[in-house]
Amino acid sequence: MEEHVHACEEIQDLLLLDGGYLPVVLFNGPICTTAGLFRVTDLDAKEARQLIRDFGFVSAVGHEASATVLSSILEIDVPMNRIEYVQKIGQKAIALKLKIRPEEGRILTAAEMFQIGFGLQLMERLD
Repeated sequence: MEEHVHACEEIQDLLLLDGGYLPVVLFNGPICTTAGLFRVTDLDAKEARQLIRDFGFVSAVGHEASATVLSSILEIDVPMNRIEYVQKIGQKAIALKLKIRPEEGRILTAAEMFQIGFGLQLMERLD
């Protein structure tokens, strides 16, 4: 798995050097993966699907239920992919944000997540 992550990072670096684009990163929650300046805004499902169509995506979703929920919302297959990911400057991320914080140690099912409710957030690394 570690070799796969490094290969993806190398490809992304080459795309940037070539003037290419960075894929949207999918997270199971809003998280700043490194120090930097981030802008976080709410995002609706239609806008999220358009970003995925425009830029593609890489999954950094570490929980199966979150991957299932994002697959449903975004109308794509989002694999669970528990990796360490560092969002690059200029890169967009879509994060699933639950309406409440579950109790410590609780792992929710997709059905429970739908029942609790959630939203999407766009996280842009500016610097």
